[in-house]
Amino acid sequence: MWRIGFFFHEMGFGLLSIFLPLYLVHIRPADGLFYVGVITSVALFAAIPAYFLWGYLCDKTRHYKRYILLAFLSATVLLSLFAFTTDIALLILIYALVAVFHAAHEAPKNVLISELYSHQDWEGNFAFYEGFTEVGTTIGLVLGLLASIYGISAVDTLLLVAGLNFVAFALSAVFVVDPPMIFERSLVGMEKRVGFASRGVLLVSRMVEGRGLNERLKSENVVAFCLALMFFSLATNILFTPLPIFVSSTRYLAMSSAIVFLIFILNSGGGIIGYMFAGRKTENSGGGSRVTGLIFARSLLTFMLIAALLKSSFNVFLTVGVLILMGLLFALFTVRIESLFMELIPARKAGLINVLTGIGAAFGALTGPVIAQALGFLQVFVIAGVIFLAAFVSFKLFA
Repeated sequence: MWRIGFFFHEMGFGLLSIFLPLYLVHIRPADGLFYVGVITSVALFAAIPAYFLWGYLCDKTRHYKRYILLAFLSATVLLSLFAFTTDIALLILIYALVAVFHAAHEAPKNVLISELYSHQDWEGNFAFYEGFTEVGTTIGLVLGLLASIYGISAVDTLLLVAGLNFVAFALSAVFVVDPPMIFERSLVGMEKRVGFASRGVLLVSRMVEGRGLNERLKSENVVAFCLALMFFSLATNILFTPLPIFVSSTRYLAMSSAIVFLIFILNSGGGIIGYMFAGRKTENSGGGSRVTGLIFARSLLTFMLIAALLKSSFNVFLTVGVLILMGLLFALFTVRIESLFMELIPARKAGLINVLTGIGAAFGALTGPVIAQALGFLQVFVIAGVIFLAAFVSFKLFA
């Protein structure tokens, strides 16, 4: 039941994720795409030190509930203020504050899953959490679709997002409980060190006995892992930050706001299917090697979007199909990465995964819309696809 508050939180932010770029382009028709990149990147840059700070504080104090409540309550207050101004500088400031406090719930969420469940159940529980909250995201997108169809004002839509976060705060205050003991991640770290030492002793003994070696003693390349995370996040945000504008632009697909929401509902639906699949496959995770295939497939799908630039009656169907598959692949990637990260990174650094992805996301959110506005979406798709390939190479080095 502790996840129920996160469900409503993701409803609000799912709605906001598509509404915000459309809203900015509406209030700033001439340079709205540029400001989509600015407001998103400023928020993500502001959140980077916050991720590390909140992750450190929650592990140091061993209190997690208070930071989750802080995130949801601050989102309620700040998004309520967001609804009553169209001044772009003030919108950027408020949204940056939203990002800073929103970061407070990420590391505690990961720690709750890691400490409330045993190591062998991590991947399944990450899959369940992500799938459950992805349903909330999808419902939020449906609410955005309905708001577009029935002409709900921007102010009322933003107040709805704030209200959903208040519901998340109230439910989390009731159902979230700090873990009674914090030791599972430490045990996993000890197991990995002992396992590595055991393999080393075995290989040395074989060498002394003159026996052939059929394996190598290899430790995880954490640097390659971190670089791959940043590359993946960079490519994802270069692609997805301006993508709602691509779908709605008269130069490209020329879809209405309602259809834009519908297309991203299908993308989110692909994610739900992916999380369901990930939850059933946890016993044969296949280590980091499975992740490399997911990244390579995401790169190929990005390059396929180039065909959507051609004037064809099938470009909408192609775009929808690609986005559904991308949602599915992202779900599988997210579950495996979260589990791997909690194995590799020690306590008091639980926020580091969000720092790494935040660095890539911030640069991607800034450069994606700028590239789209200055050069066009062909360059967006090519650059994002190439960076996904860089993430693929980094994960090959890790795995």
